[in-house]
Amino acid sequence: MPRAALLSLTLLFAACSAAPPPPPTAPADSLTGQCSEPRPQVCTMEYDPVCGELRGGGRTDYSSPCNACAHDEVVSYLKGACAQASAATPAASG
Repeated sequence: MPRAALLSLTLLFAACSAAPPPPPTAPADSLTGQCSEPRPQVCTMEYDPVCGELRGGGRTDYSSPCNACAHDEVVSYLKGACAQASAATPAASG
């Protein structure tokens, strides 16, 4: 009986100490994100700057994708600050 209890405890502790799998990541070439409903109500305090694309046109800097999508007027975002995002996006010819 003590062996069975010891084995059970060992398996329990081994299962608890296993590292969780890493979260899925977006492909490296995916620089654009879309805001979806429902909008975030609370965001973590992380700094991952994005350039929010506004519904009526124009762009605004946000500290993270969550903070950008928390605003109703933002429809999508580009990774990086707006000046960086504009430099990374080819200019339209016409």
